[in-house]
Amino acid sequence: MALKFTTAEGQAITPITVPVMREIDRLAVQETGPNLYQMMENAGRNLAELTLTLLGESRNGSRVLVLAGTGGNGGGGLCAGRHLANHGLAVDYTLGDRDGLSEVTGRQLSLLELAGGREVDPVSPETGEADIVLDALIGYSLLGAPSGRSAELIRWLNAGNSRIISLDVPSGVDADSGLTPGEYVRPQTTLTLAWPKTGLLPRLTGELWLGDLGIPPAVYTRAGLKNFRSPFIAGYLVRLTASEQ
Repeated sequence: MALKFTTAEGQAITPITVPVMREIDRLAVQETGPNLYQMMENAGRNLAELTLTLLGESRNGSRVLVLAGTGGNGGGGLCAGRHLANHGLAVDYTLGDRDGLSEVTGRQLSLLELAGGREVDPVSPETGEADIVLDALIGYSLLGAPSGRSAELIRWLNAGNSRIISLDVPSGVDADSGLTPGEYVRPQTTLTLAWPKTGLLPRLTGELWLGDLGIPPAVYTRAGLKNFRSPFIAGYLVRLTASEQ
């Protein structure tokens, strides 16, 4: 069965594979822009905006927890945490693995700490439960089943009562196939970035949104998307409805 997506304006969108998404990222970072820092900032701000929208009037006094991996997905989550802290929310974070933190993600961590972000151990009973947890552990670069600290955090997250928003792809879900080789996050909402992926099955993502990274249309065309038409005419965040045909 083929997976298709439709925007609220009725635009049909065919999802792409991970290799195509990697090529889009490569073209943007190495040739055209936006660069990695800019795309991470756009991802984080979009995630923060969606979080504020979902919280609505309950945002005052709300607590957000960011679960961040070492790569770009984690950096986007930490960036979102900074924007939320700047808007008056209490923001905590935990890292799936502090070793191997990429340079750009480490920069986002430093900025979040400057904004008041606090590192916690969410598994500890003393930490308490957040209103919303931002899942930014793995993203589309999953290689096999999550293990170690990441697997522990996924199990803990699924056992709780916090609302979960996954960034790009629910952690533990194969973005190409939709297979779940091990532990995987079960979010109420997923914000995927740039373009939806073939593995974003509706039973895995919850409510699905698409976020604009600011990538020029020519990049999508060069990566092989035929008859490209931007879905972001109405805004930076676009609600998607999935159907399997």
